[in-house]
Amino acid sequence: MQQQASRMQALLNDLLLLARLETSDNPSEDELVDVRPLLEHIRKDAEALSGERGHHISLEIDGNTRLHAIEGELRSAFSNLAFNAVKYTPDGGEITLRWHSDAQGQHLSVIDNGEGIAPQPLMRLTERFYSLPRPNGGRKSTGLGLNFVQEVAELHGGELQVGNVEGGVEVRLTLPT
Repeated sequence: MQQQASRMQALLNDLLLLARLETSDNPSEDELVDVRPLLEHIRKDAEALSGERGHHISLEIDGNTRLHAIEGELRSAFSNLAFNAVKYTPDGGEITLRWHSDAQGQHLSVIDNGEGIAPQPLMRLTERFYSLPRPNGGRKSTGLGLNFVQEVAELHGGELQVGNVEGGVEVRLTLPT
């Protein structure tokens, strides 16, 4: 019963956060955020989440690491992407958090060497309440995480892309420079 109550609380929290994002044109003032320490902290948290599963989680940073954004929302979105990679990457797998800048904007790519995602589920990943089964049989998610990340991206004038790459999956959050 405790597990079900925790799951319901997580679902309610996710729904409240999404409702807040959807009903505000500008939920709070943005600020100049340096993503380097933010990503370093998220990498450490992802390693802790991985625990005995033994993922190798690396962080690559190239280019400008400062942008105008709402730091709390960035932290939640970045964490969601990193923690999803830990959940869905097989034990001992490789996960790379890669921050880079180019003419199109600033990008956080989370790349894993998991099994990839079939085309039909891949098209649905950002749908509210859609969730892939976890390969290790773990608890099913609320199916709101990538929908939340997409909302954060759009509020900041960016976009979210998910695709298979050679040897795994890449989830890329692009934000304007």
